[in-house]
Amino acid sequence: MEHRLLTYFLAVCEELHFTKAAEKLGISQPTLSQQIRLLENQVGAPLFQRIGKKVYVTEAGEILHKHSRNMFHELDQAKAAIDEIQGMQRGRLRIGCSGNHLLTETIMAFHALYPKIELSVIELATEETKEGLLSNQLDIGVVFLPDEDEQLRCIPLYNEKLHLVISDKDPLAELKAIRLAELTQLPVAMLQKKFYVRQMMDDACDQSGFEWKPALELSTLESLLQMAINNVGGAILPGSYVDSIRSSAIRSIPIIAPVPQKDVGIVYRKDMFLCKTMDTFMKQLMQAYKI
Repeated sequence: MEHRLLTYFLAVCEELHFTKAAEKLGISQPTLSQQIRLLENQVGAPLFQRIGKKVYVTEAGEILHKHSRNMFHELDQAKAAIDEIQGMQRGRLRIGCSGNHLLTETIMAFHALYPKIELSVIELATEETKEGLLSNQLDIGVVFLPDEDEQLRCIPLYNEKLHLVISDKDPLAELKAIRLAELTQLPVAMLQKKFYVRQMMDDACDQSGFEWKPALELSTLESLLQMAINNVGGAILPGSYVDSIRSSAIRSIPIIAPVPQKDVGIVYRKDMFLCKTMDTFMKQLMQAYKI
């Protein structure tokens, strides 16, 4: 079974759309369809089923998908071990994080020492980073730590607390803290439900018996910040993100009673070969957070 055919197969599994998968692979859709048929002939079973305009993975396809992902993971592990022999003069590190501000200092320090190592950093929701690790699309995550997971190893870095961020022109700008019950009465912008910051607020309100709904739902921390700067309303932001901002146009007010908080840390697969590149980056990150 050819490596190339499995690459095509995984692309279709990811997109569940032959045309989109072909565009991603840089080949024509008829060529992709022909290659998938060839693979189906080799395994002796259909891998995809079309119902209307939708594509579904068959039971045989699910089995091949699982084993193909494991195979590519093992190949990557072999490459990492070989790179280890050659030292940190080449290689790549793929990182998913809950905000680039968490890694800025470490990225600059690491790149200065090892300029030939390719760093790819993507902002993702915590669950998206976890999925990326388990599907071998990421090497490391820096996220709100999940509950205990049999497949992931976690290293806590710090405890994140949420703040209400408002314009310096807001009547509440002189507050030293704001109670959660008071906050639920204000027009507030928040991240969408898939993000852990939002889930932290929702959980805190549920546990306190409050009903709460944001006035605005946005998808980035920067867009929330702009709502506060322009005095459109308050924004709920992680304290670490607020600390990275140098602006006299905003005020950051801690949320209390209760304090929405969660540990942030490093996550990676337990079966991942911990190469020198990964180990060095994680140690620098831990040093940055004084762990």
